[in-house]
Amino acid sequence: MPASSSDTIARHRNTEREPARHRRSGGCRRVSDPAGGAPQALALYTDSSGHDREIVARTGSLGSVLVIDRDLATSADRRLLAHLAADEPPENAALICRDYLQSDPPDPARCRALTEQDARIDPLAPLGCDAAQITALASASMPRDREGHAYALRLVAGRVAIPELRWGCETADGAPAMRTLSLREVVGNLEHYEPACSLTEGMLALHKGDGEISTSVLEAELVRVRESPIVLNRRLREAVLAHVANERRSMSEIARLCGRVKRDRKGNESGETSWLARRVGLLAEGGRGAPTPWVHSDVLALIARRGLGLTPREVEVA
Repeated sequence: MPASSSDTIARHRNTEREPARHRRSGGCRRVSDPAGGAPQALALYTDSSGHDREIVARTGSLGSVLVIDRDLATSADRRLLAHLAADEPPENAALICRDYLQSDPPDPARCRALTEQDARIDPLAPLGCDAAQITALASASMPRDREGHAYALRLVAGRVAIPELRWGCETADGAPAMRTLSLREVVGNLEHYEPACSLTEGMLALHKGDGEISTSVLEAELVRVRESPIVLNRRLREAVLAHVANERRSMSEIARLCGRVKRDRKGNESGETSWLARRVGLLAEGGRGAPTPWVHSDVLALIARRGLGLTPREVEVA
């Protein structure tokens, strides 16, 4: 890896003309060899409070890679973006970085705090972690959505005599009451799979075999999220909007290329933009109060390949 990275690290800065947005130039640096101790810089950006932050890749247990967001000046306030297994392609760290920076603005508070145990945990073997490691994972800061709602795993009254472990959401004003949600709802509200899935897996491991707590519902929810063909549409939406903003293709043209065509009274054809807007989460389905954060993976692939000329992987949420 080159000794100097000043010309390869992406810089993301707010400007006076764009106070609420982060100008981006270039992509995240590819990690080819994270071994060697020192964290490898992936990208720099300025957060919504005007603080400079950096995203780095650091070697973890068994050759795994931790992707971390931290304060540039102090290396404090470290947030875990992802924990990649050793056999994952090196470019996955850059994909995680790019996905994170496409949030507007990137919000470190949405990611849990890094713990000392993270560097010693095998990401593919959470059941091998001891109770102290998993407890540290679960007690890290609660993920928050764009509206400030915090999410946490908690015990609720179950359908049987023992309590159930479920996800709950508290309001932005800190009201004591929490509303029970499914893991799918939490992931949809965050529009990110992590850290909710990792926290779920860790707590399930901690309470495995515990006859005093029911985890069957949460286990089923985790399987559903990980195996479902219905996936998050956030990056697909961002790609569509980027094409429109850069005048590469209109939404009508994208829909037409996907085979969704409508005709006016004179027989003139145009793309069915309402279909596209609903699939990418810009327009609510009929009878729904808000757009959906989900799309079928087959539809995502159709829009990516035929409508945008991209591979599905480029628009999937990691």
